[in-house]
Amino acid sequence: MSKTFMPPKPNTQKKRFVARLLTGAKACYLSNFVDKSYSMKMGQLWSPKRHIFMPNTHELIRKIMVTDSADYPKSDILDKILVLLIGNGLFVANGDEWKRQRRIIDPAFAHAKLKRVFPAMWAAVSDLLDRMATRKDGQILAVDDEMTHITADVIFRTMFSVKLEQGDAQKLFQAFSDFQNPAFSIGFVQALGLPNPFFIKSYKARKAAKTIRALIEPFARDRYERHHRGEELETDDILSTLVKSVDPETGEYFSIEELINQTAFLFLAGHETSSSALSWTLYLIAQVPDVQERIYKEVTEVLGDRDPVYDDIRNLKFVRNVFQETLRLYPPVGFLPREASKCEHMRGKEVKPGDMMVISPWLMHRNPNYWDNPDGFDPDRYDDGACKEALRNAYFPFSLGPRICTGAGFAKQEAMIVLSSLVRAYRFEAVPEHVPIPIGRLTVCSENGIRLRVFRR
Repeated sequence: MSKTFMPPKPNTQKKRFVARLLTGAKACYLSNFVDKSYSMKMGQLWSPKRHIFMPNTHELIRKIMVTDSADYPKSDILDKILVLLIGNGLFVANGDEWKRQRRIIDPAFAHAKLKRVFPAMWAAVSDLLDRMATRKDGQILAVDDEMTHITADVIFRTMFSVKLEQGDAQKLFQAFSDFQNPAFSIGFVQALGLPNPFFIKSYKARKAAKTIRALIEPFARDRYERHHRGEELETDDILSTLVKSVDPETGEYFSIEELINQTAFLFLAGHETSSSALSWTLYLIAQVPDVQERIYKEVTEVLGDRDPVYDDIRNLKFVRNVFQETLRLYPPVGFLPREASKCEHMRGKEVKPGDMMVISPWLMHRNPNYWDNPDGFDPDRYDDGACKEALRNAYFPFSLGPRICTGAGFAKQEAMIVLSSLVRAYRFEAVPEHVPIPIGRLTVCSENGIRLRVFRR
């Protein structure tokens, strides 16, 4: 690249304490960080309920997430944010309950082998290309809307063995948009021990969660009831595996409510994060045409005019670099809250039981102590041996330790198929008057959406 593109980042500015809390309740602190926040070793914020610490070195993060992870369970802020949607599902459960759920759910993850789900992913991408073909050349595309549709469709096909219809896709996009901001605001103020002023937002969050669950609950309930009546399940998908899985220690199945919660969790984890990452990737390559053309050249050299197959993925090395760099700049989950269960001393600070430890991929991925040109979009950095240490110590878009995302490989494969297919067929151009505003809610998304102009090749 002749010139490194500097993608949008929230403006850093000093604020009074109350203003920082109010802004945090709205946007998950992305706009609260000052420049030195990115290079700090460990930040601290007082609240009426507990102290909040932000460890920002690889030694502290590894201690909390890996070596001493049992002493730092997931924070109750996740319960308050996500309970409306996924109950006490795998993502928020802790201790023995988390272990029990993981024992039952593991076979479903083992079932979703990447090669096995490739045909379903490609079928969803083929439908995406068909939808794109109906658009006028040069038309402005609401990228985040379309990426929500494709990633949700992939989950529908691999989990339920059905495609996602256009009307349901629109409902999901609007419902997740309506859920994210209210849910985070509610969880944020409650976790800090502040009064909840978001009565209207509470209602909106509940309504949105009901809409989402209403779209997926019938699949789970029907499959559960048929299996427990002794009927043979004709589909061999993720949901069927979940229905039939038992705890190897007790022989117990998930209850119907637990099954619905786990289905909602897998749907949330499997599409919302991928949608965010894909939207930002398309925005970045639209801003840097030579990166986009290098993707096109690689894809056409590897695939020609034929449909992709599973073995092609390993040969799309530059596509992988581009997606990896997007995950660095815009990690789908910007904050990983944990809770201390015992007293510790860290960098001269006393951490007490109940204090919140917020691990931030957003901060570490842009930490100048680890990365050269941390705010620049540079996919070629991953071909530089000097980047290996940063990758090892300051790169964790899918979390770390025992609770690392088991769907990471699934998400990467999905992204490779979507990106390579879109760039082979279309050229994406930036819309100069539209600059996305990154905010951190449940995912790092754009507050004003992502809009690009799309041309057929």
